[in-house]
Amino acid sequence: MKVDVVVVGGGIVGLATALRLIEARPGCKIVVLEKERQIAQHQTGHNSGVIHSGLYYKPGSLKASMCRDGYRSLVQFCEQNSIAHEICGKIVVASNREELSQLDDLYERGIANGLVGIQRLSAQEIRDREPHCAGVAGLLVPETGIVDYKAVCDAYVKRLQEFGAVVKTGSTVTSISNRADEVRVNTETESWAAQVVITCAGLQSDRVTKLTVSELDVRILPFRGEYFTLRTDAVSLVKNLIYPVPNPNFPFLGVHFTRMVGGGIECGPNAVLALAREGYKKTDFSARDVWETISWPGFRSVARKYWKTGAGEYYRSFSKRGFTKALQKLIPEIRAEHLIPAEAGVRAQACDRVGGLLDDFSIRQVGRVVNVCNAPSPAATASLAIGASIAQIAIGILG
Repeated sequence: MKVDVVVVGGGIVGLATALRLIEARPGCKIVVLEKERQIAQHQTGHNSGVIHSGLYYKPGSLKASMCRDGYRSLVQFCEQNSIAHEICGKIVVASNREELSQLDDLYERGIANGLVGIQRLSAQEIRDREPHCAGVAGLLVPETGIVDYKAVCDAYVKRLQEFGAVVKTGSTVTSISNRADEVRVNTETESWAAQVVITCAGLQSDRVTKLTVSELDVRILPFRGEYFTLRTDAVSLVKNLIYPVPNPNFPFLGVHFTRMVGGGIECGPNAVLALAREGYKKTDFSARDVWETISWPGFRSVARKYWKTGAGEYYRSFSKRGFTKALQKLIPEIRAEHLIPAEAGVRAQACDRVGGLLDDFSIRQVGRVVNVCNAPSPAATASLAIGASIAQIAIGILG
């Protein structure tokens, strides 16, 4: 079957890329191939639903520019398609004076990245906004919002179908042949010939990339993020979103409180190495996934460097008391009995051969194939901007 473009991956980045491409080239024949029976089943459907403002990212990075552009595009898309969302703002809280310099760094990054309305908060001003929150100082980030990213993906699919694109679920890609004149994509049951192939495979991105790049210098390390929700009688302890000052040496934001667009308060996530790439339970195990992780030299370097941090994350994973203690840094009134276990997520973190955890988005072109090799948070917020960038690469190949 011949088409112009095959997109591998039916998460939010793959769908947004297909949408931006077909908007730019109406009539372009596009098929999206998703291995699961439904779209948005992994990272997209297992996150906390935050619309990120662009606070944390290095000025000049792809994350910084695409988050800001994607933020505006996403909010506009939600407004145009009647998708429930809210720009409610968040506060980032320094729990002690040792974190004040890092809070200042975040403020400077926010200003450099063009955030509107960001301001420093005193301890009293934190309590004025979040009466149950404790901290010595904070940042108000008014542009942060909340949304259901599955609902966003459903709207992306609807728009794609209106343009005539095809989204096929239950289609696992088994091989990709990158030829000079076309690319052949084989699934377990079908074969496609395309002028361009774009891979946005998330937790499987390195494996799919290696179908056309034999000597890939990165590997995906899966980190499970575990969540709780607040019991009904404790929901009043949190008004909007409350975040800690993140560890600058670790690519995660720390356990925090998120008001969800459908109601309720979510607490988490932690970040523990998952024993399966799609392992949402502590007992999930894949021998292949574990071997690919521990045999990667970069992982061993990461383990040596961050073993103390990792031990703390595992302690919170198996100790509700430990998880509660981390939350109490922000809301001292939280008690273990307030926490109800919720669905976990798994984040795909690309790691290079020497142990560098890739902080920025990574998009690589090889011939007629464009691979998204690393797209961690804020990829959901930035999805339409990432998609627009990849669409321009694809148009250049199509001519």
